[in-house]
Amino acid sequence: MPRYLIEREIPNAGALSREELQAIAQKSKSVLEELGPTIQWVQSYVTDDKITCVYIAPNADLIREHARRGCFPADRVLEVAAIIDPTTAE
Repeated sequence: MPRYLIEREIPNAGALSREELQAIAQKSKSVLEELGPTIQWVQSYVTDDKITCVYIAPNADLIREHARRGCFPADRVLEVAAIIDPTTAE
């Protein structure tokens, strides 16, 4: 199943409170429940003005539908071509 990075431009995302992040996560989970088990949220990284999410889904259209239903931005949806880490050098 393809893995995707979703870049969400959110001004001051890094300043969001724990409660605000919890509300975003709750909304995301409720939309995922509506869409069914073929789309999975792996994790997200919150930085100054962006939230970058990792999802597993059968296609990018389902990623965009999740964003649309959740009223989340999905400025870029990138399919992961490969994953490397320090063990790749061995």
